[in-house]
Amino acid sequence: MSNARTNECQKPLSTAEPVNSLWRRRVNQSRSPRADRKLRLQRVPPEESRSHERLYAHYLVETELAAQLFGADRDERGRLYASLYDELFRRVPDHPQLARKADWETRKKDVEASMGPVRPFLRPDITFLEIGPGDCAFARQIAALVRMVYAVDVSEAITEGADAENNFRVVISDGCRVPLMAESVDVAYSNQVMEHLHPDDAAGQLQEIFRVLTPGGTYMCITPNRLSGPHDISKYFDDVATGFHLKEYTACELLLMFHKAGFRKVEVFAGEHGGRALPLWRVRLVERALGISPVALWRAITDRMPFGFTTDIKIIATK
Repeated sequence: MSNARTNECQKPLSTAEPVNSLWRRRVNQSRSPRADRKLRLQRVPPEESRSHERLYAHYLVETELAAQLFGADRDERGRLYASLYDELFRRVPDHPQLARKADWETRKKDVEASMGPVRPFLRPDITFLEIGPGDCAFARQIAALVRMVYAVDVSEAITEGADAENNFRVVISDGCRVPLMAESVDVAYSNQVMEHLHPDDAAGQLQEIFRVLTPGGTYMCITPNRLSGPHDISKYFDDVATGFHLKEYTACELLLMFHKAGFRKVEVFAGEHGGRALPLWRVRLVERALGISPVALWRAITDRMPFGFTTDIKIIATK
């Protein structure tokens, strides 16, 4: 793997990182001897309670399933998203997402922290859409403040048990389409979702979100920045995401994608809970500098001197 990251900001979206190139890189990496996949102990945070053996078991299962998903064609992916995620949760019963679902106190704190950036967009007369709601705790909280909430996900297992309030509905999707009427949603929201989609499906889903938004509607998208990744289970073993983060993005890539989808205004904010829009020249400058830096250097920089968007990117786009 190269020691420097490609400078996407200076390239068109279509050539920033072609799907074929990304796939070849993942295939080449997956063909490496498994003996080379050693746990990077320095990357394991103190709060990680699972043993090294369980982390490795999770890694093997997720990379196996992710390779199936990444190599599938569009029609097959539509069937695989739900089944492979359900299989992951069956085969990795100590998956952090399942653990968080069971720990309501932790989930309450997560939900309250996520509510802050969204509150200014909420009104009693709006329809709210969450893409990838997980256990639906956040979407259920939103339902108390708005007219209607739709929670769109690919997995029945992780959304199982969600309460069925009168103004709350879980909708199972194929990972790309948003099965709602055009111009029926005022505010759309996703947190740590786009990176789980095949790159082709991420672009398609973005166009679907644009379709269902009302004119003047808002989409808030939070996703990890590839420059500080990987951010899935492979972060403990690899330098490139090889688990269910099928593609992690830079802020520059996302700006291009959102404009291409048709959004008239796209802003980058400082982190998941940040409240200020960043000057785009600063975003481009930082990502260009990190993009040409050796891996060890950019990892040290983003770990010790976060710039507000080099860990999590928050995009707020207006139709």
